Amino acid sequence: MKYKIALAAFLVAVTVLTAARGVRYHAARRASAEIRRTPLTLIVDPGHGGEDGGAVSENGLVESGVNLDIAKRVDALAAFFGVRTVMTRESEAIEYSANASTTRMRKTEDQHARLALIRASDSAVFLSIHQNQYPKPGPFGAQVLYAGTPGSAEFGNTMQTALTGALNPSNRRAASRIEDNIFLMNHIDCPAVLVECAFLSNPTEEALLKTELYRLKLAAVITAGFLQSRAGLESIYTAQ
Repeated sequence: MKYKIALAAFLVAVTVLTAARGVRYHAARRASAEIRRTPLTLIVDPGHGGEDGGAVSENGLVESGVNLDIAKRVDALAAFFGVRTVMTRESEAIEYSANASTTRMRKTEDQHARLALIRASDSAVFLSIHQNQYPKPGPFGAQVLYAGTPGSAEFGNTMQTALTGALNPSNRRAASRIEDNIFLMNHIDCPAVLVECAFLSNPTEEALLKTELYRLKLAAVITAGFLQSRAGLESIYTAQ
């Protein structure tokens, strides 16, 4: 099943990026061969989980489950390209210690566990997947937020361009520096981006997020954004 998802996502990625950015198939094959030599570890983080479901749409679509589904597809596609990956969670269930007796303590414990995982990974690149929400239904489109660490802004801008060009050219959102109150993104020392894939509060995007095809497209383009950023991210570690 994982192989089939990866293969399908690869085909979507080639199709989408060829249409949106003029990428040729032989260039994608060359990139595929090169990526197998990368020393990077892509940390795929499905935002929220456990007792923290994140945002919920008016029709009951829960962010944490959507994040996990897209993240698993990114993980499978990245593996197809030979990228070394680690996921911060692989199910909706999260094990908490007995010392974490309140919801707040359990959420904090989970965030610290993810931080420890990132810090323990060699040549880490952090990719966190989320969904957006707004009080009104009008806002739409993906937005990428990046950390203040070296390479993050470039990574974020490349990812934003890939998502906008491939999925929604009318999206005028730009990549931007993340706020200081996002714990993980402000306590790591590796390149990091947080992808707000779509708005759960927008009826059109909520409907798209319910479909397997759109989640697959999102995963394909997100993975392609990483592959396009690979050389620059790799240079950060080779220069050290």
